[in-house]
Order: sequence, then C-alpha cells, then structure tokens
Amino acid sequence: MTTDEDGTPAASDRYEIRLRGRLDARWAALLDGMTLTHEPDGTTVLQGRVADQAALHGVLARLRDIGLPLISVAQVDPTLSDTAHPDTPTGD
Repeated sequence: MTTDEDGTPAASDRYEIRLRGRLDARWAALLDGMTLTHEPDGTTVLQGRVADQAALHGVLARLRDIGLPLISVAQVDPTLSDTAHPDTPTGD
C-alpha cells in the first residue's frame, strides 16, 4: 500500500467494483466510503480508495454477503476522477 503525506491511501489504491444488479444506496455506508453508481445496463459500480488489500477484501466480503453477483474488480487509473469510468468518453 502506498499513502499520501496525510496518511490516506494514494490514488493508485483506487478501485472499481462492478456488480450485476442494483445495490441500494443505503449499503454505501458499509462499503468504506466508496461511491455507488447505477448504470443503464442494470449493473452497480462502486468506486473509491481502499486503505490496503485487507480493506479491499473486507469490502468484497460485505458484497458477497449482500448476494449480488460480482462482475469485476479493477484497479483504476489514478488520473481519473471518482465518477469517470475507463470506458466512458471524456469529450476530448
């Protein structure tokens, strides 16, 4: 794990987790502050920083317990914003 000067996880520790189905926004509080977005195709996308691999596994365990099928887990480019998705055009 890498950290910024203030001890928060470095931008390289940003992840995107995709789930099949709609995860209600009330679950966001239990997912370590990750942002929750519903995609038009019926998937839910969680994005955010995680402190370390143990924290990532904790989020994944909570998602397993909720019961939505996991589509993917990917480390996200640190230059992307919290709401940008790698496969979304930026308008450049």
